[in-house]
Amino acid sequence: MRLEVAERSGGASSRESGPSRTGGSGVAKLRPPCNVRWLGRMNFADALQLQEKIVAQRRNDPNVADTILLLEHDPVYTIGRTPDHTSLRGASHLPHPFFQINRGGQATYHGPGQLMGYPIIDLRNYGQDLHKYLRWIERLLIEFLDEFEIQAQRREGLTGVWVQERKIASIGVGVRHWITMHGFALNVCGDLSPFDQITPCGISNIAMTSIETESRRSVAVIEVAAAFEKFVARKIPELRVLRAP
Repeated sequence: MRLEVAERSGGASSRESGPSRTGGSGVAKLRPPCNVRWLGRMNFADALQLQEKIVAQRRNDPNVADTILLLEHDPVYTIGRTPDHTSLRGASHLPHPFFQINRGGQATYHGPGQLMGYPIIDLRNYGQDLHKYLRWIERLLIEFLDEFEIQAQRREGLTGVWVQERKIASIGVGVRHWITMHGFALNVCGDLSPFDQITPCGISNIAMTSIETESRRSVAVIEVAAAFEKFVARKIPELRVLRAP
C-alpha cells in the first residue's frame, strides 16, 4: 500500500516544492507529498533504525516527503525518556525484549494484533506545535474508530484514546529538530495479556481493549491498516498551520 497526498500552502517557502499554480510572489505551491507505507511485520530494532534514517533524510533534504509508517511488531516492551521506571515493575521478569527510546511516556507493550503508526512529519511546516500534534493524533484515531462504530474519546490529562474506561490506543512521540518519530499503537485484535506484566502508561488498574473486542467481530491488522491509509489522506491537512508569506 502506498499513498501520496500533496498539500497546498499559502506563501512561498524554501521547504515547498512543485509548480506554481498562479505565478508571482506569495502564491500557493505544492509541498512534497506525504507517503503512507505499509511495512507488514517488523521487529522493533529494525523499525527504529528505519525511522531514524527517514528523520535524517527529511532534515537534510526539503524535497523528501513526510512519511507515515504502518506496521505490526514482534512482541516488545518500550519506555520513554524518563528516569522513573516503576511502570516496568522491574524489567527482569518481562517475557519479551525491552527498549528505552526517545519518546515521552511510561512503559507499554507492542506486539502482533496491534497497528503501529509512525508519522515522520516536519512540524516546521505545521506551526511547530507539539501539543497540537498530539491532539491531532488523538482526534485522528477517535474519528477513525467511528468507522468501526466504536465511540472513543480522550480523557482529560491522559494522552491516548479510550472507550469509556478502557484504553484502545497509546500515543508516544519523539521530536528531533521538529521532525517527529514514534507515534501511536492501536489495539486491533489478539492477546492483550502481555500488558499485565507492566503498569501500562504508568496508570494503575488500567483495562486494555481492542477493535475486535469492542466491535465484536473478527478483524485483521492489515484490514485496519488499509482502511487507515485511505482515512488519513483526508485528515493530514487538518494538522496544517498556514505560514506567513
